[in-house]
Amino acid sequence: MYEWIKALHIIAVISWMAGMLYLPRLFVYHCEAEVGSKQSETFKVMEWRLLKAIINPAMIVTWLAGLYLVWAGHWYLSGWFHAKLTLVLILSGVHGFFSRCVKDFAADRNRRTQKFYRIINEVPTLLMILIVICVVVKPF
Repeated sequence: MYEWIKALHIIAVISWMAGMLYLPRLFVYHCEAEVGSKQSETFKVMEWRLLKAIINPAMIVTWLAGLYLVWAGHWYLSGWFHAKLTLVLILSGVHGFFSRCVKDFAADRNRRTQKFYRIINEVPTLLMILIVICVVVKPF
């Protein structure tokens, strides 16, 4: 059963990361759209669907499968796992921030620039790299 849950975890992580990398890119383009325009309204729908249909479910499955793996594999005793957990908690915080951004765009309250979203788009990538290193290399 462990290997099946691990496969599910990896699939969920890939889905979560795909959404986390795409959503801020949508924000960059949404910044260019005039408030109330057809383009802006289209971005609102795209952002909301991406968040609700892909990113949120993928994060939930990632967490549930990951918690099972930690428990079944007794990884909670390992230093690398503590580092990974910290990074995943930060990634979950970024997810929460992106959720807030979706709500702000939906209400036409975005106050951030394209440049901000271009920079924040790199945060999930950096976290993903560090998480993968923790899991594969197990440096601690």
